[in-house]
Amino acid sequence: MGLTAEALQAKIENVEDLQAIVKTMKALASVSILQYRKAVESLQDYSCTVEMGLQIVLQEQRFSEQARAESLPPSAVAAGKVGAIVWGSDRGLCGQFDERIATFTTERLNLFNLVPMQVSIAAVGARVHAPLEQRGYTVAETFAVPNSVTEIMPAVQDLLFCIERWRSQLQLERILLFYNHPLTAATYQPSSLQLFPIDSSWLHHLQE
Repeated sequence: MGLTAEALQAKIENVEDLQAIVKTMKALASVSILQYRKAVESLQDYSCTVEMGLQIVLQEQRFSEQARAESLPPSAVAAGKVGAIVWGSDRGLCGQFDERIATFTTERLNLFNLVPMQVSIAAVGARVHAPLEQRGYTVAETFAVPNSVTEIMPAVQDLLFCIERWRSQLQLERILLFYNHPLTAATYQPSSLQLFPIDSSWLHHLQE
């Protein structure tokens, strides 16, 4: 049965309403992205300041090669208990965002020849939880992704408390961060960063 003129007009109005909602959502997302980019720029300046201070400290020590090897933290530790913070998303319509970081995380953890029981995982974002568990890993804690710039600091504090609890109660020997690093506005690359112990190659680079 064909649509009446009234029914067709109602459908057109519904589509127009949906388009208006999508435009509003895009505008709000653009504002949030701009705020996050400004936050990243300020963090880059802060990181540069910290690294410059470390350069001064390391150069003042004037270590010999042997003293450097003994004084700087090792870049690797014996395989033992490992903590992993995996940064995913809380939203749908993200394509393979969570699946890719979950796959990357498990591939990197497998390099340590650890059983899942030796790995403590904290997931940032509810949607990365399931992909990790599908790959055999239990997610011990889940944190919400900050929805605004003002929520970043409380979220970081929660993660720091989690890391300190891991270190004091579970005696974890290594803590790693897994995240999708943006390459362009539409592409990203799964990446990892060693949070603890401090990577000695990074310190050596600053010292040089």
